[in-house]
Amino acid sequence: MRTCSNSFRILFFAAIASATGVSLPINAADNVPPAGFRALFNGKDLSGWHGVGTEDPRKLAALSAEDRTAARKKSLEDVNQHWSIQKGDLVNDGFGLYLTSDEAFGDYEMFISYKTVPKADSGIYLKGTPQVQIWDSTEEAKFKIGADKGSGGLWNNRDGRPGKHPLVKADRPFGEWNDFRIRQVGAKTTVFLNGKLVVDHATLENYFDPKTPLIARGPVQLQTHGGEIRWKNLFVREIPASEANALLANDGFTTLFDGKTLNGWTGAVDNYEVADGAIRCKTGKGGVLHTKHEYGDFIARLEFKLPPGGNNGLAIRYPGEGDAAYTGMCELQVLDNDAVQYAKLDPRQYHGSAYGMGAAARGFHRPIGEWNYQEVTVIGSTIKVELNGNVILETDLSQVKDIMANSPHPGKDRTQGYFGFAGHSDPVEFRNVRIKELSTTALKN
Repeated sequence: MRTCSNSFRILFFAAIASATGVSLPINAADNVPPAGFRALFNGKDLSGWHGVGTEDPRKLAALSAEDRTAARKKSLEDVNQHWSIQKGDLVNDGFGLYLTSDEAFGDYEMFISYKTVPKADSGIYLKGTPQVQIWDSTEEAKFKIGADKGSGGLWNNRDGRPGKHPLVKADRPFGEWNDFRIRQVGAKTTVFLNGKLVVDHATLENYFDPKTPLIARGPVQLQTHGGEIRWKNLFVREIPASEANALLANDGFTTLFDGKTLNGWTGAVDNYEVADGAIRCKTGKGGVLHTKHEYGDFIARLEFKLPPGGNNGLAIRYPGEGDAAYTGMCELQVLDNDAVQYAKLDPRQYHGSAYGMGAAARGFHRPIGEWNYQEVTVIGSTIKVELNGNVILETDLSQVKDIMANSPHPGKDRTQGYFGFAGHSDPVEFRNVRIKELSTTALKN
């Protein structure tokens, strides 16, 4: 079998650099990171790594610092039996615990190269969650589960979900190195294998509990499964919030805010202002600032920034009068979940929740003062909320029976209304506000 030359690999990384703005030295050496990246594997030893199997990272995170340190130390006994360094390659014999980074990552981009053997089956866990699949795409016995489609898919996603199988088959022949570029923003995963896009902005599901979001931060794990695999050139770059927000946004949306004026908006206009390219609720003021156009089914995308203790909301299918949480389909909370004054709220009052009706998952905010990216999809009676790339709420309001304080929500069955911001006297800011109406044809697709 042929071996992929270093010059070919340099051309591959150079092509990626050209496409992404990453600067790489022409004479790049193995395990030497390009500008803007750092090496997770130093080519010499296993510093910064320990061993873990397929275990729910939430359980590991719940350990005390002492227990976590002890578990990592104990795992090295197994790691040292099955992992070795050979001429700068990180080699596993096909058995034992998965090599797991000591560090946890949130939004990041990574390069990693691998070379494996026939009938081997491996993968890369992202945020401690399986997995970007690596396997023998020629093994006919596994064609029925997708091996013939090639490596790089999010194989542990449920059947029919985006990303489960790669878009194209991009594996190189055995004996050659394969090169991954993986980008993880929230739960959104993009994978290039050997320069070809194989997963495009698909949600990596929480394998351990598909009904809850992927954890916000977690380790990289190199899975081993029945055959020797070699790794090198493991480089990582953490993605800043502004870049993550841009990556989460896509085209095809109508801009609702021009960044300069409140043209196109009505309602509590006097209680809002435009400052530094953002819509901001005036301190001590409130009310609903809403669009002049009504929407039925739609996807809305925006960025928001909270001050300490900030409280606002997204008015969904608002009729133009009354309290958006009750007269509209719902108010989706925009809230500083960690503020002391909100420590004892009902779970249905925290950020992203359909106020009083559906509780959103917590723990996915960026620090106060940073811009967060949010997407809201409203189809019929269903609402999905994604925060910084993580699905924090999926609910069908027509099925809600238990409502906070038994308060009536006469507007929850509305099929059309305005989109807006429901201020509560705090200077919460919004920018890059866009919306896309969903037609019957689009919904079928």
